[in-house]
Amino acid sequence: MAGVMIITGGSRGIGAATARLAAARGYKVCINYVRQRETAESLAREIGGIAVAADVAKEPDVLRLFAEADRLGKLTVLVNNAGVVDLPARVDEMSLARLERMFAINITGSFLCAREAVKRMSKKHGGAGGSIVNISSIAARIGAPGQYVDYAAAKAAIDTLTLGLSKEVGPEGIRVNAIRPGVIRTEIHASGGEPGRAERIGASAPLQRAGEAEEIARGILWLASDEASYTSGAILDITGGR
Repeated sequence: MAGVMIITGGSRGIGAATARLAAARGYKVCINYVRQRETAESLAREIGGIAVAADVAKEPDVLRLFAEADRLGKLTVLVNNAGVVDLPARVDEMSLARLERMFAINITGSFLCAREAVKRMSKKHGGAGGSIVNISSIAARIGAPGQYVDYAAAKAAIDTLTLGLSKEVGPEGIRVNAIRPGVIRTEIHASGGEPGRAERIGASAPLQRAGEAEEIARGILWLASDEASYTSGAILDITGGR
C-alpha cells in the first residue's frame, strides 16, 4: 500500500527509522517535529519528503500538519509515534504540570491525529481506506512502578484507542493496529534522565540486548502494508521476548 505516510515525532529514533524505511518502499513521507528543526529538515531532504513543525497536543498545529501533508497526495498511513517520558518518579511525587504534559502529548495528540486521519481515509467521508499504526510501549503491560506510571498509563490508553478505533472504523476501510516496543536504543532514554538505560535493561531481556529503532520500523511498515490486510485491532509486542 504505498502512498502518503505521516509520522509524528519523526525526526529521530523510531520515527526517523520508519521514515527512511517508508521512503525506500515508495511512500511519500511527511515527518512531524517540535524542536528538532535542523534534524527533521535534513532527514526530509534525505528521503525526498517534507518536515512540518507541529505540537500534536495543540489542535491548530495538528490541522496545519495534516493540511501540509495533503499537498503530497491522498493520505494512506498515519504512524502515531510522537511521545514523551519524564524523569523517574513515584506517583506521589508527580506534579500536575508533568501529568498534563504527559497525557496531552501521548494521549490527546494521538486522538487528534487519528481523528484527522479518519476524516481523510474513511469511506464514510469519501476516502479510500488506510492504516493507522499507534506506538504504545511495553510499559503499558508492566506499569513501570517507581519510574513513570504516568507514561505507562498513557500508553495503556493508546492500547485502548487502538482496540476501540479499529472496531469503529474497520467497516469504513481503515485498519488500526499498535506496536508495543520494549527497550529500544533511542534518545528518549536520555530525555528521561537515563542515557544508559537501554543497555542496562536490555541485557535482561530473553534476547539479552536492547532493540534497534529499525526493528520497530520493520514492524510498523508490515502493519501498514497490504501484507497485513487482515490484521486490525492487533497489539504487536516487539520486546526481545519480555
